[in-house]
Amino acid sequence: MTVMEAIQARYSVRQYADKPIEPEKIEKIMEAGRLAPTASNQQLCKHIVVTDKELIRQMVSACEDQKWIETAPAVLVECASGDRTMICGQSARSMDCAIAMSYMTLEAVELGLQSCWLGWFSPEKVRALLNIPDDYVVVAVAPIGYPAKEGHRSSKKATEEVVVYNKMN
Repeated sequence: MTVMEAIQARYSVRQYADKPIEPEKIEKIMEAGRLAPTASNQQLCKHIVVTDKELIRQMVSACEDQKWIETAPAVLVECASGDRTMICGQSARSMDCAIAMSYMTLEAVELGLQSCWLGWFSPEKVRALLNIPDDYVVVAVAPIGYPAKEGHRSSKKATEEVVVYNKMN
């Protein structure tokens, strides 16, 4: 599978099959996160993979009571310490975690898995549940596993609606 094929095959899943993720696949997904680029190569992200069923069940309340999360055999959590604002005005750790999560979710697709990148979660509840130190910010959460049924990616705008060459009019 090429990178573009993984991008095209990726879709959000909110119901997972009752099937554990093989340890070697988890290792490959974590390796994708480890190899992701970071601002100034500081590598301040921590890539947490939650596989304990009780912790996953407790993640539901940390994620705005999205009950379907319980069906996932694993939940990826990205956090980082040592933030700095880059010259462009963006948070280095937020960007680094987003890049790492993107790499991990695409590796997951190559391995036959899918995920759902969450926007609805309480960083403080996730922090408390997973014993994440106070100097870390929880940036991203994504349940991951084998889809319970075949899905499809959401429609996307046409290229000409989102791509601009050189200057915006």
